[in-house]
Amino acid sequence: MNAKAPVAIVVMGVSGSGKTSVGEHLAARLGCAFVEGDRLHPEANVAKMAKGIPLTDDDRWPWLDLVGGELAKARERGESVVVSCSALKQVYRDRLRRESGGTLYFIFLTGDPKVLEQRMGARTGHFMPTSLLQSQLATLESPEHEVGVVTVDIDASVDAIADKAFDGISALTGA
Repeated sequence: MNAKAPVAIVVMGVSGSGKTSVGEHLAARLGCAFVEGDRLHPEANVAKMAKGIPLTDDDRWPWLDLVGGELAKARERGESVVVSCSALKQVYRDRLRRESGGTLYFIFLTGDPKVLEQRMGARTGHFMPTSLLQSQLATLESPEHEVGVVTVDIDASVDAIADKAFDGISALTGA
């Protein structure tokens, strides 16, 4: 994809949907940087989630501003970027759109809760316990009606998911 203008993409979905893996693959295909949104969480957020306590909106606002800031910095440098971020509510996505300073595309990774739970249970070294999946699913407001969103089902290999995401973004951007 050789877009005339840099693109800013958020790979979103609940925990266990594959945001990091798909985001890394997509960024490699696009030849741009990948930013792991979870690394931008304040320590207090990570500690809270590690204890199985869901984040509140007040916990998320500063984090979303940091994620949006990363998107804006890439845009200011004239570079494309892919960022992973749960972006569960429309108000969170709207905040990211505002903070990014331009057009923002979303890859919405969605799938069966049983698949998500299996994936969460199989990963190691992540602070998010499987017990928080239900609270994330309850918080999720589907972005499928929003402009600039590509929805991809996660019941496939990472490569296949990333290919569908790439094709969807290419169709949206005309590149």
